[in-house]
Amino acid sequence: MRLAPAQLEAPSLMVRGCLGRRSLDSYGPSHLAPPLTRTLSRPYRVSSSLPTTLLDEGPRGNERLTAGLAVVLLVALAIEGATLLVIRQSIVLHIFLGLVLVPLTALKLASTGYRIARYYMGSQPYVRRGPPAVIPRLLGPVVAVLTVGLLATGVALVLIPAGPSSLLTLHKVVFVLWFGAMTIHVLIHLVDLPGPGMADWRPGASWLPGLRGRRAAVAACLALGVVLGLVFLPASSAWAHYLAGGGFTG
Repeated sequence: MRLAPAQLEAPSLMVRGCLGRRSLDSYGPSHLAPPLTRTLSRPYRVSSSLPTTLLDEGPRGNERLTAGLAVVLLVALAIEGATLLVIRQSIVLHIFLGLVLVPLTALKLASTGYRIARYYMGSQPYVRRGPPAVIPRLLGPVVAVLTVGLLATGVALVLIPAGPSSLLTLHKVVFVLWFGAMTIHVLIHLVDLPGPGMADWRPGASWLPGLRGRRAAVAACLALGVVLGLVFLPASSAWAHYLAGGGFTG
């Protein structure tokens, strides 16, 4: 039996009545596609909160790395400062420790700078963590510049003949400025340092992604610093010989 055209159009009219004024043509594949299909058809974006590198294990991992380096540097700097009290007898150790500090300081500046960059680039985990307090935020760049200046002038002194020079004078001036800024910096962070600073190193340390990587990074920088100190032992010996002969020490 053949249906009349009016009978064929009846179901279509009923559906249109149920859907309102919109034509069935407007309900094409884009409207009828399931949500998963529409989601997969869009470009996939990786969330900025996902860990992707050693320093991108999130704010907690970055904090542990930075604080752990700070503990190592604090111990080394304390010994380095003690050598100044008997510089004639300990100039070799003074230079050796100064060279050990170079890679460790570079990694700490990198980890601190990474956190700042992630925060200002809008990474949500770092934004939620928030910026440092006002005083550390203002003091940090000063400490960083003076630290780089102190180490740079110290390394430069190892590369030139032992003896008084304008570079030695600059090294001492930078040290005085650095000591003042660093003292304030340490006092601000000293109370909060032991927790995150030892979190990756104490026995039975709580697991946080990147634990082995952070340990390896600190150990590698320490080993590189020792290598640098050994490489420049001849230059250290030249300064020791100069001071033993009554050279300028003040």
